[in-house]
Amino acid sequence: LRLDDLSPSTAAAVNELADYDWASTEARQDYERIKDLLGRELLDQRFAGMKQALENATDEDRAAINAMLADLNELLDKHRRGEDTPEDFEDFMAEHGDFFPENPKNVDELIDALAQRAAAAQRMLRSMSAEQREELMRLSAQAFGSPELMAQLDRLDSSLQALRPGEDWSGGEQFTGEEGMGLGDGTGVLQDLAELDQLADQLGQNYGGARLDDLDLDALTRQLGGDAARNARVLAELEKALREGGFLRRDASGDLRLSPQAMRRLGKALLADAAKQLSGRQGNRDTRLAGAAGEPTGASRAWQFGDSEPWDVTRSLTNAITRTASEGGDATRGIRLDIADVEVVETEARTSSAVALLVDTSYSMAAEGRWVPMKRTALALHHLVSTRFRGDRLQLISFGRWAQSREIAELTSLPPVREQGTNLHHALLLANRFFRQHPSMQPVLLVVTDGEPTAHLTGGGDAWFDWPTAPETVALTVVELDKASRLGAAPIFFRLGDDPGLARFLAQLARRSGGRVVAPDLADLGSAVVGEYLTARFRGAWDAGDWLE
Repeated sequence: LRLDDLSPSTAAAVNELADYDWASTEARQDYERIKDLLGRELLDQRFAGMKQALENATDEDRAAINAMLADLNELLDKHRRGEDTPEDFEDFMAEHGDFFPENPKNVDELIDALAQRAAAAQRMLRSMSAEQREELMRLSAQAFGSPELMAQLDRLDSSLQALRPGEDWSGGEQFTGEEGMGLGDGTGVLQDLAELDQLADQLGQNYGGARLDDLDLDALTRQLGGDAARNARVLAELEKALREGGFLRRDASGDLRLSPQAMRRLGKALLADAAKQLSGRQGNRDTRLAGAAGEPTGASRAWQFGDSEPWDVTRSLTNAITRTASEGGDATRGIRLDIADVEVVETEARTSSAVALLVDTSYSMAAEGRWVPMKRTALALHHLVSTRFRGDRLQLISFGRWAQSREIAELTSLPPVREQGTNLHHALLLANRFFRQHPSMQPVLLVVTDGEPTAHLTGGGDAWFDWPTAPETVALTVVELDKASRLGAAPIFFRLGDDPGLARFLAQLARRSGGRVVAPDLADLGSAVVGEYLTARFRGAWDAGDWLE
């Protein structure tokens, strides 16, 4: 045999050199290292760290491995037949425990660890081409210079597949990159990926009866570190305490939700925070609306001493013209307004309010860190209305690409959605519908947003988006705002962020509708909304201590 005549196949070449009469001792040693490396790679696929542990292994080391594999296969065979005992496992670990750094406590833990690694090895093989797999199998027969190792590993894989059929034995992954990996390293990568997938499922909690207690903290430590595992343990303990306290429950779809009791407790705490902030600046409140008697009825009446209602200018001038003409004067040459001519707008007192809170749920709210403050604000206002002003009606309306009326539990559990559109037009349409359903109540319109409207509702019910804001979107939004004004609402806009375009747009809307713009710090959003609700409800001054204690 000449080296130049060796087969181009690596496996065939290794086999052909088995009986080669080496002239160089160094060359023979290199050849033996190749067979030794093959064996260590194969073992490293099934037993992590074996490649390094068996470097420069002696014949005694190889014999110990063969003995371990034989005893392991015998133990698994007995377990499959239901004939093993705890003493069998203890004897095996006493003899071969150094091969298992995982330190399993029983045979099931041992099987779990071995099956996960063996399944990853199978996926590693299935990630190769058919030619690569065939070449590897032929090379494997030369491992440690004997086919015995491969036979033992095949027997082990067969037992593990029978004992743990739920593992992924048939998957595969596509490997890319320039840095090569050994069989053990590649298997370890696939095992890590599988473990990360399992952790993602456990953390996602998207299965029936899911609890944070389900988390594999050992796997979390391996993949994400000790801090992640400690945090997960704290969260699991918190979840358990909340469940036992009646603050968490599962809804019909199996999702975890705050219970009504928890919503009340949280709302009370958030309202207390708002009260503390408002009490500190109570003396600075704008009370220019104080003294307003109520809402216009559409009629007018003669002015009386002490009236504070606004004049009905049209009726007052008409009365002056009629009186001047009846007295023989020429109204075209000017008129003099007499106190008897004056009429005021007739109003009626409204003792309850219909409150529409419109909250922007476009993706920018989440991206800019405004999602949680928005929810806290809605919960604080909901608690105030439901506990202190039970005669009022509160409608929560979210608006992103579409608008939707929501219950408080639904809004507080709403996740961000990555979609384009800020559909204030649709939100105002829903608010006006709500106001018309409560004609005897004082309408209060509160709008929380961080962007100009970029979407509107079409006649067919679809959401139409455009950026920059289209004139049609602005026009339709203004139409609904005018309707709200005619229903008696003076909108209050809460501007989040420093977008100058949004500032100009909201200022124009406020001037047109008789409303105003408030630009609170994000931390003060809840107190600002609660304060403006109370101002609108009481038509002026109020005391935080009376309503927010």
